[in-house]
Amino acid sequence: MIKTIHHNLVRYAPAMLRIPARFTPFVLQKEILLRVMKTVFQEALEDGDFEFLENQWLKVEIRDLGLCWYISYENDKLQVAEHSSRVDVCFSGELNDLILVAAHKVDPDTLFFQRRLRIEGDTELGLEVKNLLDSIDLETLPKLMRQGLGELARFIESAQLDVSAMPIAGKTA
Repeated sequence: MIKTIHHNLVRYAPAMLRIPARFTPFVLQKEILLRVMKTVFQEALEDGDFEFLENQWLKVEIRDLGLCWYISYENDKLQVAEHSSRVDVCFSGELNDLILVAAHKVDPDTLFFQRRLRIEGDTELGLEVKNLLDSIDLETLPKLMRQGLGELARFIESAQLDVSAMPIAGKTA
């Protein structure tokens, strides 16, 4: 019973979050996204590791939330837009999968080959974005952010494990 509730919470959480996420004004989404990216990528930004994104547009889409943002790098700053006339590369996935990638609990290549993470557009640019994501050192994140992300990822992982261990209806061992 508890395993079923746990699984259903993880399974249906994106659907429950979809409406509030879509009604959150873009200006607030942008502010939050920029703050999180500046925190997560502080070292990469200081080292100029985002220069490959200059004059390029990355579309990031969380499919099950119906959210997407366009990200670029201009004048040594990250840019976030609600729309872009062009997209050079697009990363899209489901919320739970993207949380697992962010927490380094699953390799993005694994999700890509399982067709759960989509990378479309400029292959070279997509590889640079993926490598930048892979290079994030979670230990450099603020403790609260690191712990919150870790706990959320463990909760998602354990729900997925619980389901894989459940007997299939009508089958006996």
